[in-house]
Amino acid sequence: MPNNAVRRAEEVLLFARNFVRHPRMLGSIIPSSRFLVKGLLEPVDWNRARVVVEYGPGIGNITAEILRRMRPDATLVAIETNEDFVRFLRSTFRDPRLHVAHDSAANTDQILRQLGIEKADYVISGVPFSTMPRDVRERILRTTRSVLAPDGRFLLYQFSSRVLPDLKRFFRTVERGFEPLNILPAQLFFCGAGGENAQATH
Repeated sequence: MPNNAVRRAEEVLLFARNFVRHPRMLGSIIPSSRFLVKGLLEPVDWNRARVVVEYGPGIGNITAEILRRMRPDATLVAIETNEDFVRFLRSTFRDPRLHVAHDSAANTDQILRQLGIEKADYVISGVPFSTMPRDVRERILRTTRSVLAPDGRFLLYQFSSRVLPDLKRFFRTVERGFEPLNILPAQLFFCGAGGENAQATH
């Protein structure tokens, strides 16, 4: 079997094994399809994306595409709670633009401060908000809004639309999309910070 096929099989196995252990954390038994990755990243203006944050990178299929498209002087901060995935990401990606944090997305503001970063241009997420306790979900959304630049955007995919009311409370604009070519079919949400007057203190 070619090396890239072996690597892909190992990645899928790692992802599936962790899904069995932590189904509420991952939401799907296999990684995102290339169609979902393309649709999720479609709104990004890569010329102005100096700081990108990714929640729940898993085995890094979205991470790899972000790095491929990013400016040479940009920074990607990937925040992952699963130790297996953190270890895999750190051993697989040698790109100096990538910082992998073994932490919760609820602590994004602290993580960025430790890196000397004030604001993010984009936050990209695949974590399943609908399976989280409400207080954790709201902490992450509040923190996300606080770390975004005034013209920043929060891009996420979910397997249900249950997070939509919360997104509308924390972000000034919320646009929607849908990607059927994924297991499971995914809802896409594109949220705009909308300046300093957006609702951010709920």
